[in-house]
Amino acid sequence: MKTCLLMLASITLICGCSTPSVGAESPKKLLVVTTTAGFRHSSIPTAEKVIAQIAERTGEFTVDFVRQPEGKPTAPKTPNEEAQAIFREAQAKWETQLKQALLKLSPESLKNYDGVIFANTTGDLPIPDKEGFLAWLSSGKAFIGMHAATDTFPNWPGYIDMIGGHFLRHGSQVGVDCCIENTMHPATTHLGKVWPIQQEEIYLFKNYDPARVKELIILEKHPNDKTPGRYPISWTREMGKGKIFYTSLGHREDIWDTDPTIKDRKNSVEISQAYQAHISGGIRWALGLKN
Repeated sequence: MKTCLLMLASITLICGCSTPSVGAESPKKLLVVTTTAGFRHSSIPTAEKVIAQIAERTGEFTVDFVRQPEGKPTAPKTPNEEAQAIFREAQAKWETQLKQALLKLSPESLKNYDGVIFANTTGDLPIPDKEGFLAWLSSGKAFIGMHAATDTFPNWPGYIDMIGGHFLRHGSQVGVDCCIENTMHPATTHLGKVWPIQQEEIYLFKNYDPARVKELIILEKHPNDKTPGRYPISWTREMGKGKIFYTSLGHREDIWDTDPTIKDRKNSVEISQAYQAHISGGIRWALGLKN
């Protein structure tokens, strides 16, 4: 009980609960991207809500969103020529809307932001200038990736190099004991040495080199078959003057949200509080708000 109370007190301090003092610096500006060109996680609306709540709670950054355009067409079940033609026309219109939404990631628009969050983005997103995006980040900006951010841009080596690895596969959702490699980092200082999670989808990675990142959280056993090894969960790295924070956690709504009434809840409210403090610390570190 004493340990639990100490962890909750630590989480409260990290997440923040006070407004900035008079004379404090202007809040940083974050652009939160939740668009998808592949699988779309049901937890995305929850992620959007929680990130906005963290921003309001800390008062140290504001958030703007790039959201999925509504009305994404579904391929017809009956593959006749007329139905296919209607689908192609609707798909082209929707893709144009997606490109318009992602213009916020143009070099000119990015001048308005201090960092970008990719929260469960997937697939090859049609951003306007890939190299311009990396140049912006390298100039001293922040990138924060959550869960499926590593399942984004599978055919763009520059992005995979930037984020530090790429999604390979996952097994069934399981409970895991997360081992904290750096207990002094703002994203993990509240977690102790071991952070038990009751149920989550755990990614395995390719194109991952531990020598190129600073690992924050790992598993010491394969999440599903329990083979001993080293399986990364969260890490940081730097690119030029830019800072990158990534956590592979964030598949389930009950990882994100502390609402105790969530249907089929498996993870405790305390786990959700710890996750919110985890991403809050990572965001603030990447923005240079907490060293």
